[in-house]
Amino acid sequence: MKRHKPSSRQADFRVYLGSTLFFIFILFSTPIVGILILSCAPLPFALRYRIADIWINQVIFMLKVCCGLSYEVEGLENLPQDRAAIILSKHQSAWETIALRQFISPQTAVLKKSLLQIPFGGWALATLKPIAIDRQNQKEALKMLIEQGSERLQEGLFVLIFPEGTRVAPGAHAKFNAGGAMLAQKTGFPVIPLAHNAGEFWPRNSFLKYPGVIKVRIGPAITTVDKKSKDINAETEAWIHQAMDQISGH
Repeated sequence: MKRHKPSSRQADFRVYLGSTLFFIFILFSTPIVGILILSCAPLPFALRYRIADIWINQVIFMLKVCCGLSYEVEGLENLPQDRAAIILSKHQSAWETIALRQFISPQTAVLKKSLLQIPFGGWALATLKPIAIDRQNQKEALKMLIEQGSERLQEGLFVLIFPEGTRVAPGAHAKFNAGGAMLAQKTGFPVIPLAHNAGEFWPRNSFLKYPGVIKVRIGPAITTVDKKSKDINAETEAWIHQAMDQISGH
């Protein structure tokens, strides 16, 4: 894992106040939207998805109002318009687990199975067709990723995967897991690489959110037909690392 010295940020009164107000919003809104989505469990998936989208839009709005944090996106034209794709994204923060749905939709994501046990929010998430895996059983996790990922892609859902497996601090690189590339190899769906610097503003495991503009860069589609998974992974990893260096200025 390669490390660089992260940028230092000063937390002033506004940062503490805004982060507290945002936390209060999340604390009270999550059970409400969770109950609403659960009550719609017998109804079509599209309705539950729409309810979740409305909440996510509110979260992003409150993040801007309370914390002064927004984002800008480059490369939206690289997203396929006529088919789904596999999104292999940098993972630095909790931000990307929420915000990417605003411009990559409809989507599902690969996540830890334990997240579905969280009251209200996790229970509601379980109704939104997530690909929930048990990281302790890697063989079974890979099998579920391939099987359920293939089904979701055929249904027209983008599949969001964080190949690093966990949130990595700004300036650091972790080895990419092969699961996303293997899904691409077996299905033939293209890979879309995605880089961002959300961790510089919403650090991992941090209560504080700092004002600024998160930069998101979406790369050109990587064709996967007749390619080995290791080559797909290497091409994706190289693009993301290069984009991260440009975004973060390292």
